[in-house]
Amino acid sequence: MDFQNNIVLKENYSFLVADARGDIDGGEKGLYDRDTRFLSRYEWGLGGGFQTLLAHTPRPDTFVAHHARIEGPEQKVAVVRELTLASRRLVDVLTVENTSLEEQTVPLKLFAEADFIDLFEARGWFEPGHAPARCTADADTLGFAYVAADDVEQSIRLHFDPPPDELGDGWAGYRITLGPGASTRITVRADMRNPVGAELPAPSYEAWRSGFSRRAADGAGSAVAQAVDDLRSLLLISDDGPLPAAGVPWFVAAFGRDALITSHLLLPDHPEVAEGTLRYLARLQATRVDPFRAAEPGKIPHEMRFGELARVGTTPHSPYFGTVDATPLFVMLLAAHAEAVRDGRLVQELRPHWEAALAWMTGPADADGDGFLEFESAAQLAGAGLAIQSWKDSSDSMSHADGTLAGGAIAVSEVQGYAYAAYRAAAGFRRREGDERRAGAWEERAEALRDAFHRRFWIDELGTYAMALDGDKRPLKVKSSDAGQLLWTGIVPEDVAPRLVATLFDADSFSGWGFRTLGASERRYNPVSYHNGSVWPHDTALIVAGLLRYGFEAEAERVARAVLELANGQPDRRLPELVAGYPRRDAPPVPYPVACRPQAWDAAAVIFLARLLG
Repeated sequence: MDFQNNIVLKENYSFLVADARGDIDGGEKGLYDRDTRFLSRYEWGLGGGFQTLLAHTPRPDTFVAHHARIEGPEQKVAVVRELTLASRRLVDVLTVENTSLEEQTVPLKLFAEADFIDLFEARGWFEPGHAPARCTADADTLGFAYVAADDVEQSIRLHFDPPPDELGDGWAGYRITLGPGASTRITVRADMRNPVGAELPAPSYEAWRSGFSRRAADGAGSAVAQAVDDLRSLLLISDDGPLPAAGVPWFVAAFGRDALITSHLLLPDHPEVAEGTLRYLARLQATRVDPFRAAEPGKIPHEMRFGELARVGTTPHSPYFGTVDATPLFVMLLAAHAEAVRDGRLVQELRPHWEAALAWMTGPADADGDGFLEFESAAQLAGAGLAIQSWKDSSDSMSHADGTLAGGAIAVSEVQGYAYAAYRAAAGFRRREGDERRAGAWEERAEALRDAFHRRFWIDELGTYAMALDGDKRPLKVKSSDAGQLLWTGIVPEDVAPRLVATLFDADSFSGWGFRTLGASERRYNPVSYHNGSVWPHDTALIVAGLLRYGFEAEAERVARAVLELANGQPDRRLPELVAGYPRRDAPPVPYPVACRPQAWDAAAVIFLARLLG
């Protein structure tokens, strides 16, 4: 789907995907809540002769369009439409105005349909298999209802003010006659009833904005201001507090890796997001072995869904644990939060959870006992699980220099860096408790991993670290951005860092917009691919954090400016999820066709990089 030519609105777990006029006219478009599509059609017919003069999204929950019937040199009739999305409610207001000197008649007809299918069905990953929704109509209301296979009853009701002149099975009609200069207003309120999950209030946009630095607050019209509002729109509110959804539209869900990295980048502006994320993921932490969901005790989840397919067990996302890196990232964020707020109470509160996380890292995650965290690539589950369980999770992202794909139990480089940082964090947790013996043991483990990692992963002829070790412990000798993230974690020896940085900035690795996921000279390099040569801004931002950690301030500022220029050069002032890996020239970057807009860790990257530049 081409989101450049569509609109997407979001609030909490509700989101709307519509065409450029604000209509739902088929395909994947719809009004969704918690992974269920409530409206599969919602389309106004304005009669003949109308054209759209303006389509604008002033805020991520609001859309405004101006439609005009023009005859000769002037407008005769204007229809101004404002769509506002709240949690489980869509309000559609049409203001019809006669701007001519003659009486005008405007026929309006709204067509509505509901199918209540799972998001994965709407996207074509599964064939819809349930009975159609029931439709009812009375004087001023059109309703649709459905009972799912697990007896969950869901419904949506469209309330019309004023009542339509005609109301039928899936449609409502008005015939408006206006004298010169007259106007009228039609309001349609669509209320979704979904007993799956409670709805809790989110902070206002004004309160959210006030939590950022003055630069963010004063940057109206800039990428920074857009990122601030996008991050507010991406919040999911639970009893545990706020946490960010991964991206709009198809990833309006809690993703462990994405939420943890986003929350990390938002420190110190909004530490409550880290708190909510940590508490939420701790509550969902695995406590038993479940191969279908890739669960093992101590693992932090990868993805949580609420649609019918997840609820009845057709898909494993209830939650799904197919990630090797969310667990060490959980421990890393907990330590970073404690440092940012200078308070260790959350560390104490979540002690059973970080202890379980560390037990998984030093146990099942290291099945062969070599000290490295691994995942078994052959564990893909009937098309529902992920073959690659690190952040570059496309199936072809882990390759050797000759282009062959890695197999077996794969140890990805940056995951070892996350583990190193988590072990260092564990030492700090124990030292805060006054337990020097166990603090020292975690420090020894961290240093042993650091030494073993450099010995096994460093590729001297490339001046970088291998992207991974395959199941036979053979290094993947390719240049990749994974090596840059190692700087963020601190696992790189000080005397090695200058050479690694030089490699990151060579023509193979740095595109001018950011760091390529795979070097341009590698066999599998493809500039317009998901993980084999594209540039991901969040990945680049984490490398910038690493450059700062090792004292490469000028290099960090150079990259930060490039990424912010990339964001400010976009028509919507949003960093795309990824861009093509072509070298920077006197032209905008080549977009990746189905990138999320907005995307949480990219919006957070804008805030982080702007903070760096002051």
